[in-house]
Amino acid sequence: MNPRIRALGETVLRVKDLERVKRFYTDVIGLDVLREFDGIAFLKVSDGYGGHTQIIGLFHESLPAPFPKDARDSVHLESTSLHHFALEIDKDDFSAELARLERLEVEVTTVEHQWCRWRSLYVRDPEGNILELVCYDAAIT
Repeated sequence: MNPRIRALGETVLRVKDLERVKRFYTDVIGLDVLREFDGIAFLKVSDGYGGHTQIIGLFHESLPAPFPKDARDSVHLESTSLHHFALEIDKDDFSAELARLERLEVEVTTVEHQWCRWRSLYVRDPEGNILELVCYDAAIT
């Protein structure tokens, strides 16, 4: 473990339809827009560590790559290289969050991960990326 790493600062998703994906993460998941630029939306996850807000960045696929020499294909909705990413929730909120997502008619899969005592909700965003809402639950054995 690297003792200098304190938290995950940012996750960025390349997207085809920025407005549709932004609406999912704001209206369904409940994140707030922190800042927007042309082709980019930064969504606040939490206050984070040391003044660095934890965020999800949504970048339109047309934006240049951080390494300009790297060629990039268009985003293909039928496949993604992202397996999934997770946001932590409180164990006491798990049932209410599941019920809220079901009321919104979002397809949800629930899983108990015995090896680490995590309880998870999995949902898909409009472009097929999988988001996990996860909490620690000592009752899972």
